[in-house]
Amino acid sequence: MKIGFCGTMSVGKTTLVKELKKLGEFKDHQFVTERSQHLMNQGIPLNTDSTLKGQTVFLAERSLELLQENIVTDRTIIDVISFAKCSKSMDYIEKEEFINLASYLIPEYDYIFYVSPKGVDIENNGVRETDSEYRDLIDYTIQHYLNLYSHKINNLIKIEGSNEERIKTIQDSLVPQYL
Repeated sequence: MKIGFCGTMSVGKTTLVKELKKLGEFKDHQFVTERSQHLMNQGIPLNTDSTLKGQTVFLAERSLELLQENIVTDRTIIDVISFAKCSKSMDYIEKEEFINLASYLIPEYDYIFYVSPKGVDIENNGVRETDSEYRDLIDYTIQHYLNLYSHKINNLIKIEGSNEERIKTIQDSLVPQYL
């Protein structure tokens, strides 16, 4: 089973993946979490500065994850699409062609969990963007593409609330035969 969490920055996606890793029903799953610091150290521009090359690296990472069986990841193709769309460095044609290509991979996820920013403060980890307007723009863009590509998404579940509430929603949403 392929499970991806999508959402704007600083909503708790990585925290959720780390919490799921502790649960017995996910013992046969691989877990992939944030690697932005590593990418930034490699000279790959992040957030508003993201370039076509940078977004291609992010897309390659998500594609590599989708080659795995039983994976839980804190980023999805939808996230990559949304950051590309909001990039100030990519031109319109680059964005549209990139988004079209990336969209073919969306059906690979068995479950996409959209993590709402409602009630979650922005945390500065030294890498992510902390501009609340940019955070809202990314969230709006993610929701737009979740809606636009809803026909390509196998199972989409919105999660919010405390970590305990989010974990319960995740557990209740997953079909037992997949675990």
